[in-house]
Amino acid sequence: GRMSAPDKSARLPAFYRLSLRERWQTLQRAGWLSAEDVAALAAGRCTLSTAKADSMIENVVGTFTLPLALGLNFLVNGREHVVPLAVEEPSIVAALGASAKAVRAGGGFFAQADEQLLIGQVQVVDVDHPSRAQQALLAHKQRIIDLANSLHPNMIARGGGARDVEVRLLPRRTKGLDMVVVHLLVDTCDAMGANLVNTMCEGVAGLVEELTGGRAFLRILSNFTDRALVTARAVVPLTQLQCRAHSGAQVRDGIILANDFARLDPYRAVTHNKGIMNGIDALAVASGNDWRALEAAAHAYAGRGPSYTALTDWRADADGNLVGELTLPLKVGIVGGNMAANPTVPLVQRLLKVTSARQLAELMAAVGLAQNLGALRALCTEGIQRGHMSLHARSVVSSAGVPPEHFEEVVRRLTQSGDIKLWKAQQIAASLQAPT
Repeated sequence: GRMSAPDKSARLPAFYRLSLRERWQTLQRAGWLSAEDVAALAAGRCTLSTAKADSMIENVVGTFTLPLALGLNFLVNGREHVVPLAVEEPSIVAALGASAKAVRAGGGFFAQADEQLLIGQVQVVDVDHPSRAQQALLAHKQRIIDLANSLHPNMIARGGGARDVEVRLLPRRTKGLDMVVVHLLVDTCDAMGANLVNTMCEGVAGLVEELTGGRAFLRILSNFTDRALVTARAVVPLTQLQCRAHSGAQVRDGIILANDFARLDPYRAVTHNKGIMNGIDALAVASGNDWRALEAAAHAYAGRGPSYTALTDWRADADGNLVGELTLPLKVGIVGGNMAANPTVPLVQRLLKVTSARQLAELMAAVGLAQNLGALRALCTEGIQRGHMSLHARSVVSSAGVPPEHFEEVVRRLTQSGDIKLWKAQQIAASLQAPT
């Protein structure tokens, strides 16, 4: 997208300290939400109703809701973003905001998405001469592309459509001939594109059979979206990394060392990449995207080499700054039927202010890199456990039904006690309420 001067800031200091109503007012004043959006949020009109849910999937008996929070401070390709996150784990939101703020000091995130192509597969079996079939398919590549595109004139009008055909030969596990697999590479514009690509695969199957003399069997998209890669980069000045116990250089070297561990060891890498997906999934859920597909593609991409490895790379630059890079497949959409069905999604899109699926993918990659920075920084400074403990204490105190005026004090004393149990929270609350 074109670079535009940010008209709104994603820096909303002490946002977490405000009441819900004050947060809504702040977002409205800063121009992120309209008065109508705020009224709808306050009245709960943006929540999926059971009636609406019933029209979306089978056997509905209710709805399940998640908190919708904002990741603040994001500057991506010179654009300001507040990041809507649908997630239940408190440390995710706090870590994101802190990381985005640290990266902002180094100029913000820079993210670049490839052309967002989706791959459709047509599996062809019972082919007498696989390599001859492969040559025939490639010789008639344009016919296949034209046929696929004739099925979706609207997509062509929007500048998308089938772009290329590739043909692979796969050896059969049992006796018999190779399988011929046709890949249809499709630009689905701003749609996720799964249904569209599946339809194209169905539509070209007859022609593929005619050209190969075989039988088309499976016709389905691939969720391994390695033609929709996104790279996000960030530079973090050392002043942003120093903390009470450690210098900026110590924290930088700790992050690099922790990342090296994840690059070398699959047992560490899975947890490392899970942390990246914490932020990506939360944004995917909020924006109505298929987070299962994103997960599958990301982990497949992490395992594409000789061993499963970390998706990020952290190193020091010539000036001693910490530099991070994340590359992963992210095929997302901002238009589509199932998105419009959930009333929270249009609100989220108004908050996101992205103009294309590609821009959303770039923001998502920046969120993944920020989440990773937050996790590594916590691991190599105070240790994840302490950070988690204070957040865990909050949810325990919340379960204990402590009155609002004592809430923070009970959290403080409970965290200090190191015994974060419901009975302990109730005991502390009782001691505060006891008449003196």
